Amino acid sequence: MTETAQVTKRWSVDIFIDEHDGQTRAEARLVSGDRTHLSGSGRARRNPADPSVPEIGDELAVARALSELAHRLLHAAADDIEGVTAARTAAAGAERR
Repeated sequence: MTETAQVTKRWSVDIFIDEHDGQTRAEARLVSGDRTHLSGSGRARRNPADPSVPEIGDELAVARALSELAHRLLHAAADDIEGVTAARTAAAGAERR
């Protein structure tokens, strides 16, 4: 019987928010213990006719930044899968020769 060791990894996302001239900008940076370094950014702009509620701008900008980060992470995973799959296919092809 083979035992597998449990490994716990910790990834976190740092979020930076700034507001300037009625625009809110957020950046979400993935912090991991490996070579994965990704970030996403998002913006929100308040309509001048709307009441000033800074939390709404923060929420929109952060949501957009996290969404972009999620898409970039999915693309990175897809690229990694393709790289591993292509490497295995190439190795299998070389063994058959």
